[in-house]
Amino acid sequence: MPAILNYLLYLATAVALVIAFFVIYTRMTPYDEVALIRGGNHAAALALGGALIGFSLTICSAMLHTRDYYQFLAWAAGAMLVQVLVYYVTTRLLKMASEQIEADNSAFGGLLGAIAISVGLVNAGAVS
Repeated sequence: MPAILNYLLYLATAVALVIAFFVIYTRMTPYDEVALIRGGNHAAALALGGALIGFSLTICSAMLHTRDYYQFLAWAAGAMLVQVLVYYVTTRLLKMASEQIEADNSAFGGLLGAIAISVGLVNAGAVS
C-alpha cells in the first residue's frame, strides 16, 4: 500500500477510535460531561481531557509498535477496555466521583484526569 494511503488509514482509524472512546466514556459516566463543560465546569473538563489523553497515548504507541493494521486494532481495543475499567475502579474506590465532578471540584477532576493519563502511559509502555 502506498505510504500516503497507509497514513490516511491509520489516521482515520485513530480518530474514529478516539471518537468511539469519547462516546463510550461519556455514556458510562453518571453525569453529562459535555453539558457540564459547556457550563464552565473545570472538573469535568480535566477528567474527560485526561481520559482522552490517556487513551490517545496508547493508540499512539500501538501505531508505532505494531506490525500490521489488525494488530493495531487489537491493541486499541485492549487500551479502550483498560481505560474504561480504570475509570470504573477508580470511581468506586474514591466514592462520590459524580458529586465531586458535578460540584466542579477541580482537584478531584484533576486527580481523575491524572490517573487516566498515568494508566495510559503505563499501557502505552506495555504495548511497546
